[in-house]
Amino acid sequence: MEKNIEIRYQQFKDRNELSKIEQKLFEEAKKARKNAYAPYSEFYVGCAVLLENEEIFSGNNQENAAFPSGLCAERTTLFWVGANFPDKKIKKIFIVGGPKESAENNPPIPPCGACRQSIIEYETKQNENIELYFANLNDDVIKVSSIKDLLPFYFDATFL
Repeated sequence: MEKNIEIRYQQFKDRNELSKIEQKLFEEAKKARKNAYAPYSEFYVGCAVLLENEEIFSGNNQENAAFPSGLCAERTTLFWVGANFPDKKIKKIFIVGGPKESAENNPPIPPCGACRQSIIEYETKQNENIELYFANLNDDVIKVSSIKDLLPFYFDATFL
């Protein structure tokens, strides 16, 4: 039996289409992106997370000469939030990324596979979807209501 997978998303071409809190998350992710440590790839990514109590925390990618030792912006931010606020739900995640010098010309950059898996873990833990936004620097934004829209065949604790 063949089944089709439908990806549900919204696309915004202007940041003014976003809510005030989403615009704030966009700005915080852009600001975090500037502080990324990416001397090898020169691919800068910033991430901002909104908790249920309306607090916003941000992070960025951190590279290392021993490539497996680096960490993406999403996981840097999520793991810090999880370690410091383990009982707070994550409502929204905003990601801004692209090459250091030309991110405006790139499409919105979605999270990598490892980050998608990490986001699934947090959705499962809190038993609630996390809105996910990914963007370039040119105000192009894509929104999904859950990481499951980007990772429909996900692995979680039900398989263990």
